[in-house]
Amino acid sequence: MMISFILNEKLVTTHKPDGTTLLDFIRYEADLKGTKIGCREGDCGACTVLEGKLMGSKVRYQTIVSCLTPLGNIHGKHIVTVEGLNMEQLSPVQEALVEHNGTQCGFCTPGFVVSLTSFLLSENGSSVKNAIAAIDGNICRCTGYKSIERAAGQIAELKSKIDKGKKINSLIEEGYLPSYFKTIPKRLEKIVSEKIEDSNQGHIIGGGTDLMVQKPDEILGQKLNLLSNDEKLSGIKVEDGYCMLGAETSVTELLESAILQKHFHKLNDHFKLISSTPIRNMGTIAGNFVNASPIGDLSIFFLALKADIYLKGISENKRKVALKDFFLDYKKLSKSETEIIEQIGFYLPDEHTFFNFEKVSKRQYLDIASVNSAISFKLRDGKLKNVHLSAGGVSPVPLYLKSTSEYLTGKQINNDTISSANEILQAEISPISDIRGTKEYKRLLLRQLFFAHFYVLLPNKISIGKL
Repeated sequence: MMISFILNEKLVTTHKPDGTTLLDFIRYEADLKGTKIGCREGDCGACTVLEGKLMGSKVRYQTIVSCLTPLGNIHGKHIVTVEGLNMEQLSPVQEALVEHNGTQCGFCTPGFVVSLTSFLLSENGSSVKNAIAAIDGNICRCTGYKSIERAAGQIAELKSKIDKGKKINSLIEEGYLPSYFKTIPKRLEKIVSEKIEDSNQGHIIGGGTDLMVQKPDEILGQKLNLLSNDEKLSGIKVEDGYCMLGAETSVTELLESAILQKHFHKLNDHFKLISSTPIRNMGTIAGNFVNASPIGDLSIFFLALKADIYLKGISENKRKVALKDFFLDYKKLSKSETEIIEQIGFYLPDEHTFFNFEKVSKRQYLDIASVNSAISFKLRDGKLKNVHLSAGGVSPVPLYLKSTSEYLTGKQINNDTISSANEILQAEISPISDIRGTKEYKRLLLRQLFFAHFYVLLPNKISIGKL
């Protein structure tokens, strides 16, 4: 198929395979070497670029890692590399990094420039915390980060002075962006109107954050069924308290949803434990489920919400399966090869529902969990009701802890109840020793996370010291 997009200021039309990585196209076809090859796994941020998507009459920009982005996914979008941010003089972002000695070898610097520019373009507040969060997907091996943090602080101060109502124009006038950014919305309208060829055949791929790591050569040589630009698979809707999430809804869209923020008061804290900003911008909820990792964060999160999955077959046949029944064995799913996840449904927590998500990994952020867990329950007359508990890293599949949940239901919440429930929990799990820890360590971790749920949600009901 023909793929069309704008790369910096230039319209690009190509017949390169859908599964070509955007990184390779940028470096070897467009000959733009500012975007670096680092880990090719989405961890280091050296290949970070801006992705602009037309939303109505405006373009919304966010960071993505080009090493995991299939070329087919950027049809109709604006891709900006560090070269596309260069002007006759340094931008204030580049000046801040120079002024605070935020670069040494320089290999990672283009990624930092792109990510900090994305911060200026975002709707997030102008706090230093938000500025630093914008570069959470960028690694630097030279500076020790403090110089970069000081540069981020200066950029946060500059952002506070930008006219939010005229953001792009204001950024151009103040020398943050090249003037060609003004022309992008109209130019994208022409490309978006030329619909990309639909395909219901080929290897199914969403955001690419899993398959482009595990099977890049296989993906490159195959025809792809691209789902990321399918508007029918996106969006968040609520009817009578039942929330339906489009399968291609990204983690960032979940995190920024006013609906979910209203019902999950610690959503920001929970989701910040899931990967980095560029990966959250790309990764989709259905992709996390289909990946079927035993420690998939979203799988664990939504298992505790008793979520359902709505599948659609190639002949438009549809069926529903409970998420807890979706995972059959290690990397085996209750899904045929021709079925795709269309939606995920669950009842939103009400004012009487307690919910918590916990995760332990070798690094607090941006890392795969050693063990993770989530819980939801109601409390009536001092007794637990509607308990749903999940755990990852302790079984071949993301595990719904059925026996433990059933035992807790109807019980008074106290130390004896929690201790007895932990014994049942330990009998339900079957961890193995691997690179993330021994099986004994994982049992200990899950016990601590299980206790932590109640310590966080009901600190006056238990004594963590006695437990």
